Amino acid sequence: MAGLPNTLHQRGRGASLAEGFYRRVKPPRLRYNAARVSLKLRRSGTIFLQTDSSPKPLYTHLYFQVIVAIALGVIFGVFYPAQATAMKPLGDAFIKLIKMAIAPIIFTTVVVGIAKVGDMKKVGRVGLKALVYFEVVSTIALAIGLIVVNVAKPGAGVNADVSTLDTSGIATYTEGAKSLTPVELLLHTIPDSVVGAFAAGEILPVLFFSVLFGLALALYGEKGKPLVESLDHLSHVFFTLIGLIMRVAPLGAFGAMAFTIGKYGIVTLLSLGKLMACVYLTCFLFVVIVLGLIARLAGFSLWRFLGYIKEEILIVLGTSSSETALPRMITKLENLGCAKPVVGLVIPAGYSFNLDGTSIYLTMAVVFIAQATNVPLSLSQQMGILGVLLLTSKGAAAVTGGGFITLAATLSTVGTVPVAGLALLLGIDRFMSEARAITNLIGNGVATVVVAKWDGALDVARMNAVLDSDSSLTPPAHPR
Repeated sequence: MAGLPNTLHQRGRGASLAEGFYRRVKPPRLRYNAARVSLKLRRSGTIFLQTDSSPKPLYTHLYFQVIVAIALGVIFGVFYPAQATAMKPLGDAFIKLIKMAIAPIIFTTVVVGIAKVGDMKKVGRVGLKALVYFEVVSTIALAIGLIVVNVAKPGAGVNADVSTLDTSGIATYTEGAKSLTPVELLLHTIPDSVVGAFAAGEILPVLFFSVLFGLALALYGEKGKPLVESLDHLSHVFFTLIGLIMRVAPLGAFGAMAFTIGKYGIVTLLSLGKLMACVYLTCFLFVVIVLGLIARLAGFSLWRFLGYIKEEILIVLGTSSSETALPRMITKLENLGCAKPVVGLVIPAGYSFNLDGTSIYLTMAVVFIAQATNVPLSLSQQMGILGVLLLTSKGAAAVTGGGFITLAATLSTVGTVPVAGLALLLGIDRFMSEARAITNLIGNGVATVVVAKWDGALDVARMNAVLDSDSSLTPPAHPR
């Protein structure tokens, strides 16, 4: 056992433990260095190997590449706006590449997770706990947005005349709002065709079918195990595919950021900068205070968690879409110690029911339009708006342009705030999407850890070891 650290050379129980470990990791394929190897021990007795390899050059890290790409995109957009708008296909292509794999990843992850659990009551319990968490936290997000917009009053002094606003750009959203009713949203969850749901990449219908398929496969018993194993292997193939796609993430971030700056310009930012500042500040405070407190109560540090998912945050910053990080978040959270069934249920469901950043933006946008068009809103009217948003916000991710369609549906339902006021937000909505998307991403990550902890499906020792280390631990040798 010359390749192992000297501390493992002992007799008795320690020796047998070391020998068992030595056989597991197959020494001919691994090299050990006593000064660079540490062992992490779970309560269950499983050993994880962590190597403190020499740090890689900074430029090889994905987060650094994405930061540079975003900075270059901003510079290119400012100085060469005409050429920068032509970079839009780069960002669109990257987002489409990610979305291409989202549906099969959700399907395989959810089906395998449910089928391996086998306990239908446990699956139902996890789903119920997730929905309770989503409703409570999203309500807090809506309320915080309402409070901040009333205190800061970003729309005061705009004095927009509704009759002079160009509403041609909001026609698509107002038409879509007509079908955004609670009944339609419920029916939208059930796909007309399984193939159609996968082809369109719609998360909620795919999740609905995946849960049903996983339950059916679990009830099928022993005969279904070969299919479960095959789907498990297939999920690993799709995650490998995502790894390949992520190599072009900096290119996608550059294209998306260059287009945004080139098309809308810095002047657009300055014209409604107060609203933007309010949205970004509110999202920041929500993450730090609300999610920070939730994380603390759940027994982990939010700051270490943010460091753990920093690459995913930067990808979302560059692309303005939280969906681009969904596959990587599934991998990261499973590696963190969250049970696979919990991750498979909570993450996809959170993209429809736990959009914290979007909730903050929606209440602020409605009241901003009222302030900008000089429409007074009483406290009871604002409480009514909050109640309407509790329902309509759940459809924000169900359709393309969901945020604006949700706004249009809310304004139409309330009636007191002019729908035409949406035209005020068209120019800067893209710039505020980064704050929404990043908050949504962090919120769903925290939600998954909390629900896993709540259900007793979180390996706390592993989570602490991963968050405390500079490099991720190897996954458990046995399936969770």
